[in-house]
Amino acid sequence: MENKFNLTREQNVFVAKRNIVDYIWKSANLEGIGVTYPETQAIYDGGIVNGLTVDKIIAINNLKYAWQFILENNDIDYDFKTLCQIHKLTCDKLVLDQNLGRLRTTPVNIGGTSWKPQFPIESQIKEELTELLNKYTKTELAIEVMLWVMRKQMFIDGNKRVAMLFANKIMIDNGCGIITISQNNQAIFFEKLIKFYETGNNSDLKQWIYDNCIDGINL
Repeated sequence: MENKFNLTREQNVFVAKRNIVDYIWKSANLEGIGVTYPETQAIYDGGIVNGLTVDKIIAINNLKYAWQFILENNDIDYDFKTLCQIHKLTCDKLVLDQNLGRLRTTPVNIGGTSWKPQFPIESQIKEELTELLNKYTKTELAIEVMLWVMRKQMFIDGNKRVAMLFANKIMIDNGCGIITISQNNQAIFFEKLIKFYETGNNSDLKQWIYDNCIDGINL
């Protein structure tokens, strides 16, 4: 897969900041956090939003802080430690402290399928991530890693948020644009994601994301 965009990191950060609320809103809804775009904007701006649960407000603020983390730090490695740090930021105050940034030790169910992910093993995760990082163009790498994190379900909650943020760290650092899944595409995404979970074959979903879910501009 060729890179769709060839930006500098500075240019890619500019694109991300210009559309940051939209990316947060779409990411939240992908995880079932039902907020509107105006509500997301108000929370991002530090305003008061009536009618939303505390958890939804926390989740949006956490995504804000996690995005700031990947945008403001260009010297962070694409490693297990960074995955755990992103989980801490996205799930702070939403999961028990002992689960923040740590591999889950309890089974999880996946909506829409009877398939169950295996328990995550730290040494295996580190080895698989290292292998992935030595392959692919940067755009394809970001998509591969994102889908790998999603299927691993290594954390008790927030795996899709962690996966997309980690993937976008790779995208932004290499000027490849932003991976974002629009509201209109989310039903298709979940249909293909379930098939990927059940089969372990990501080729269809990977190509679909490449064709439909990469945002950017040519400067």
